[in-house]
Amino acid sequence: MATRAVDLVRAWEPPVAADRLRRHVEVLAAGPRSRRHAPRAMADAETYVTAALRSAGWQVRRQPFDVRWRVGATDRPGNRAIALKARVHPRLRGANLIATLPGAGTGPAVVLGAHLDTVQGSPGADDNASGVAVLLESAHLLATLPDAPPVVLAVFDMEELGLIGSRHAVRALGRERSIRGMVCLESVGFFSEEEGSQRLPGGFSAVFPAAASATRDAGLRGNFTLVVHRRSSAEAAVAWQRAAAQTAPALPGILLRDPRPDGLLGALAGLAVPPANHLGRSDHAPFWNAGIPALMLTGTANFRNPAYHRPADTSDLLDYPRLAAVTAATAATVAAWAALPEA
Repeated sequence: MATRAVDLVRAWEPPVAADRLRRHVEVLAAGPRSRRHAPRAMADAETYVTAALRSAGWQVRRQPFDVRWRVGATDRPGNRAIALKARVHPRLRGANLIATLPGAGTGPAVVLGAHLDTVQGSPGADDNASGVAVLLESAHLLATLPDAPPVVLAVFDMEELGLIGSRHAVRALGRERSIRGMVCLESVGFFSEEEGSQRLPGGFSAVFPAAASATRDAGLRGNFTLVVHRRSSAEAAVAWQRAAAQTAPALPGILLRDPRPDGLLGALAGLAVPPANHLGRSDHAPFWNAGIPALMLTGTANFRNPAYHRPADTSDLLDYPRLAAVTAATAATVAAWAALPEA
């Protein structure tokens, strides 16, 4: 898989355009996007994403959901501990966007996903217009391949309310087809070369010494993408890291293996190892819980970006050449993973 991913990065034509990524982020991050608190902006963002995917040759459908009494989280701004964000939602109505390429194979699919919504009051350039922009440009790259890969693009709603959209999507998609794996894009656009700009969560060094050591060896600079994986998705994580090393500029990827198993047991194990809960803070977690191999690609959000979940999370703070590198490595990894023969 890694060899195929590296070959694709070297051969992409046309290359990823940083100015197109900037345009996506500027449009999406014009203001907060929320089904509950900024519904007009959310509808406009949904329309923009749908048009961009269709212009790249993808078929897009809206996947509405109406759920009741879901345990989730508050979408208020701020960096409170995960346990303090818990909420029970009596009723939530939203919609994911699901896209596929015409003529793609019907074998096990790889899902590439990013959430569209923001917390209250934040335009969410990094969290998560950056991830949606990478998904849109990945759609262009994947559409250039001579054989349409079995890839599903998923733009999730209500991630900030407790992964509500992705929890619905994993069940709905699983009823339609087999899912080989999933790649989640979460706050992937903020980078810093300043020494000490990268912070580590409490207890992180004890639980994940290799990743902590790699971060310290680089001077605690926030100039890398963290590739969070489990044993089931280790091969895909290595493929992404090697592909990113071939981009221009070359992008360091630090691998972080979550030691928990996929499935319900892994979800429960987080209660015993609190630092591991940070590894399940985005839309890959419902796929893990369903027993599906998954990666999360992230710039570590509040552990690097001081504007995380705040009004200052604006488009001018992002590094678009590096975001282009994230795009190339991600599209190549997804294509290589989807092309693996059926087990």
